[in-house]
Amino acid sequence: MASIFTTTIHDTITKTVAATASPSSSDRATPQGGILEHGDPTKYDPKNPLILFIIQAGIIIVFCRLLHWPLAKIRQPRVIAEVIGGILLGPSVMGRIPGFTSTIFPQAAMPNLSLVANLGLILFLFLVGLEVDLRFLVSNWKVAASVGLAGMILPFGLGCAIAWGLYNEFRNEPGTVPINFGTYMLFIGVAMAITAFPVLCRILTELKLLLTPVGVIVLSAGVGNDVVGWILLALCVALVNANDGISALYVLLTSVGYILFMVYAVRPIFIRVLHRNRAIQDGPSQSMIALTLLIVLTSSFFTGVIGIHAIFGAFVAGLICPHEGGFAIKVTEKIEDLVSTILLPLYFAYSGLGTNIGLLDSGIVWGYVLAVTAVAFSAKFIGASLAARTSGMVWRECFTIGSLMSCKGLVELIVLNIGLQAKILSTRTFTIFVVMALVTTFATTPLTAALYPPWYQIKIEQWKRGEIDWDTGKPLSEDPSSTRDSVAYEKIESARVQKLLVYLRLDNMPTLLAFMSLLGGTPQSTPKLHPQQQATREDNESINEVSMTKRPIEAHGVRLLELTDRDSSVMQVSELDEYSHHDPLVNTFRTFGRLHNLAVSGEVTVLPESSFSDALVSRASYLESDLLLLPWTETGSMSETQNISIDAMQHKLANSAYITFISEALKRAPCNAAVFLNKNFGGTSTTRTGDRPGLARSRSVLSMSSEKQHAPQAPVADQSHHIFCPFFGGPDDRLALRLVLQMAENPDVTATIVHFETHESFFGSTDEITESPPIPGGLARKLTVVVEQPPPAERDTIFFASLKNSIPAELAARVLFVTINADSGPVKAAHQRAGEEVGQAPRNAGDLIVLGRNSGRVAAFAKESGRMTAESEKCLGFLGQELVQSNLRASVIVVQAQESAGRS
Repeated sequence: MASIFTTTIHDTITKTVAATASPSSSDRATPQGGILEHGDPTKYDPKNPLILFIIQAGIIIVFCRLLHWPLAKIRQPRVIAEVIGGILLGPSVMGRIPGFTSTIFPQAAMPNLSLVANLGLILFLFLVGLEVDLRFLVSNWKVAASVGLAGMILPFGLGCAIAWGLYNEFRNEPGTVPINFGTYMLFIGVAMAITAFPVLCRILTELKLLLTPVGVIVLSAGVGNDVVGWILLALCVALVNANDGISALYVLLTSVGYILFMVYAVRPIFIRVLHRNRAIQDGPSQSMIALTLLIVLTSSFFTGVIGIHAIFGAFVAGLICPHEGGFAIKVTEKIEDLVSTILLPLYFAYSGLGTNIGLLDSGIVWGYVLAVTAVAFSAKFIGASLAARTSGMVWRECFTIGSLMSCKGLVELIVLNIGLQAKILSTRTFTIFVVMALVTTFATTPLTAALYPPWYQIKIEQWKRGEIDWDTGKPLSEDPSSTRDSVAYEKIESARVQKLLVYLRLDNMPTLLAFMSLLGGTPQSTPKLHPQQQATREDNESINEVSMTKRPIEAHGVRLLELTDRDSSVMQVSELDEYSHHDPLVNTFRTFGRLHNLAVSGEVTVLPESSFSDALVSRASYLESDLLLLPWTETGSMSETQNISIDAMQHKLANSAYITFISEALKRAPCNAAVFLNKNFGGTSTTRTGDRPGLARSRSVLSMSSEKQHAPQAPVADQSHHIFCPFFGGPDDRLALRLVLQMAENPDVTATIVHFETHESFFGSTDEITESPPIPGGLARKLTVVVEQPPPAERDTIFFASLKNSIPAELAARVLFVTINADSGPVKAAHQRAGEEVGQAPRNAGDLIVLGRNSGRVAAFAKESGRMTAESEKCLGFLGQELVQSNLRASVIVVQAQESAGRS
């Protein structure tokens, strides 16, 4: 009995252990080794969907980025690449590969992709709401109302007309629900009438039209169009989701009440909280970003549960965010990269996966494709153009506005996806409208560029100002000061810099201010009387009349910010007036200029980095500047935010991007130009002395003694500057000489001007432009006769001697004219003389070397030195390059005369 009991227990334990050691496959834990345990990462696992989602996201992002690269070359928005990428990944192309869709995009995994994509859509609509600045609508409401309404009514009406054919042809296709024609007509009308506001901003910015009359009208009308379009779409979705008309009315009234609640209840409280936490003044903290996103999600939840799509709540949340202090821009900067880089491509690729070009398989279907595209474009084009014409625009401007308003872009695709999800549209109808959206968006940029090119913009501005005749393009006034190509030789030789355009950079600001003080000079102080002193008004007026200074130089500063792919960058462009008014760099320039006898103004411009030189050239032409001042970056980089280090400063002439920028600006400059290279001018940098080798000392913010090694610098006792100007002849050197004499009017400036006489054979044939001779009376006119001129060398000698003999006695005491024979080598002679002139007073405010660019003489100078020319000599000339790279303690200014622009 005992043996039987023992045997039974042994068998039971053995079976239990065996069962434990060999569990069934259904009870086994998920393998943790992944592919190391022969797992398939492409197999969808509902318990672990992340791996397949990463594969899908990676393929979509890479595919869309690769497509965007060639499309960006023809200025197409990124949404085009994202939608085309989705179409290629869908059943139209990649889906035809056996096993591709079932492996990468299986139907069971699509809800996860849809969830993330719709979250991205909610955040994107919030960004769209942030981008919509209703202040544009308020300030331009008349033209916005006319262009916006006309740009919606006509396409809406024609859309309702074509909806009858679409409804009868495709209403019974799979994937649709029974719907009455009124609701279907409303949806098609909205799809035809809506305009893509975010893409429109991007196109206006890239074509540099945002601040033109065309840009202002389109932007104002686009804001109103966007808001009205979303309201109509919300009404359409409410009608689809409601069971009857009463339910739709309740949904509509609830949504209206909710919008009023957000505007008049939530917005004031939200702004008050932002002010209390200094989020508007100092930028939003992490807590304020969390609060903002919580408002977005709550608003999306509410509009979703009342029967309207959740994106409308996000859009309303964006509208109530304030734009004061750049708050909307700062919030956009926090979240836009995640949305635009990952989430939004997933949404549009997800839309593309539902697009099947293969469904366009019959003549009647392609007929509707052409009809829908033609109606969508022509209705917008005609309606907006006629409305713009009634606002006083010329026809070409009207056509430009019409082509811009016809842009559909990503907003159209969002509308279509809502229609597809609501089963208003079948897959075939959805594909028809996607093709329409792609065609109209693709055509907007090239059509606008062809209708409104830069030369036409300049012509229309001059005509509106009454400067030119429209038919001939010739100036209406024969005043020689109104045109540059009729200036006589006498004026070219004696002109002073009266209008100056300055490129403002953060890294060059201290140096620029020090240099500008030389041009402005020190204003004469006027005797002041205490208000309580007995002085007649006539005495004060006579004192002021005696103390009046000469006409100040007009200096206009331009700060250029790079336009990036980010939405916040585009928002900066739309708020440039506020940026220009409050930008600390521009305001510093304004304040310093007014204190140093300069009439100053300034602005901020946001544009692509490749257009920096175009912007400066255009602005100089518009302002009719006498001199374009271009500072050389301290680091050699186009970026202003790069850390300035000793190594970067030593190699600042090696950056090809900045060299290209300067070269383009000099080549196309409509006026005289100057490139300024700093070498501690004005004592803008300090040299570390007395540093002992060894371990670095740590500094504590709580200990004042830890800052003893950083003693304050004493003020500059000797505020003088010495200028050296080598003169070889030619228009560039003559301009350099005149600029030196103008700066020498400052009592703290001394100058040495050395004429290096060189045999004419050294430079070979010159490429100077033959200029018209002076006309009696000082007036200038165009001459077609050939007038004999003295040889260039003799002419330069006469010019040098005439200036030397005609300067006032006050300048003669501080300016020295010297003539040196340099037949043996002008470069060597100039370099040696520069070493003798500059750097002799190390405690002064900095010395300058001012010389002409002389690009036509680079080959002769290089031949003398026996070395190959460097790339930076395209900007600085050969001698300028030599002096900058030398150990001379002096900053360098390389000037180029207007008639030398464009030379290699």
